[in-house]
Amino acid sequence: MGKISLITTGGTIASKETANGMLASGALTGHELASLCELPSDIEVKVVDLFRISSMSMSFEKMQQLKSAIQKELEDPEVTGIVVTHGTDTLEETAYFLDVTSNDQRPIVLTGSQRSPQEVGTDVYSNLRNSILCAASDLIRDVGVVVVFNERIYSAKYVKKVHASNLQGFESFGYGYLGIIDNDVVSIYQKPLHRECFDIQNLIPRVDIIKCHTGADGLFIDAAVANGAKGIVLEGVGRGQVTPVMVTSIQAAIDKGITIIMTTSAEEGKVHPAYDYEGSAFDLKQRGVILGADYDSKKARIKLAVMLASENPIDETFFKY
Repeated sequence: MGKISLITTGGTIASKETANGMLASGALTGHELASLCELPSDIEVKVVDLFRISSMSMSFEKMQQLKSAIQKELEDPEVTGIVVTHGTDTLEETAYFLDVTSNDQRPIVLTGSQRSPQEVGTDVYSNLRNSILCAASDLIRDVGVVVVFNERIYSAKYVKKVHASNLQGFESFGYGYLGIIDNDVVSIYQKPLHRECFDIQNLIPRVDIIKCHTGADGLFIDAAVANGAKGIVLEGVGRGQVTPVMVTSIQAAIDKGITIIMTTSAEEGKVHPAYDYEGSAFDLKQRGVILGADYDSKKARIKLAVMLASENPIDETFFKY
């Protein structure tokens, strides 16, 4: 019989309807949530009621507290896996943070729901049950952190919330899901080839995301620098382009020692030097911008922040995998 630690943090999966017909995220305790679900009878589940917050209340500080709670549970050799319930809006960020800061081979599974426990057709019970089955499976050992949603198993690096409300709320464009849970049976079709783990030594610094669009200038880059950002992730377009009028601010930030990563707003494909003009990936690379390969801006921000806090030297090789 497996032993799973269920760590709850709030979100829609633990929500209740308020008097005005809206939802209060994280209103249910972990034990209340677990009691609503028909959990597998052959798996022992220990509930750890960590947070009762909305998804947008998650922060690096709380992510580190969650990581510590996971590490504490994994000190028990009888624990075969971890399930974390989480709000869906920032679930992908927390999942990737845990992925690059945890090196235990046992499964760590994140899940949530698009509908509250009281709504018709809720996905609370199936997502939670499937996550526990996944965390108890030997097939998920040494895969890294995964997200289970709507019977599918996703790698933390590439999973993304793609629909605001539909039950099929998550996808991994271009890479697909790792496997499925069907009739309580876990099946895996592919696994990540590489795992990374960074040991955080210092406080996680401020890292901002700045999106490029037609007519964008250096206003937000300058503001990020003025407000103490140690890193900036640019979400460019195509192969990694920004407007020429952003370049002066980008260069000034680099000259001040701020690490800048270039990503693309495209759903698939890598940032790559393909054009030679001011603001192109080629031009920015010559100036010291690090090209972020196929990372989306949110995952690049998480990785850059963790790497800065772990005092790792940062170059393009760290965004290869």
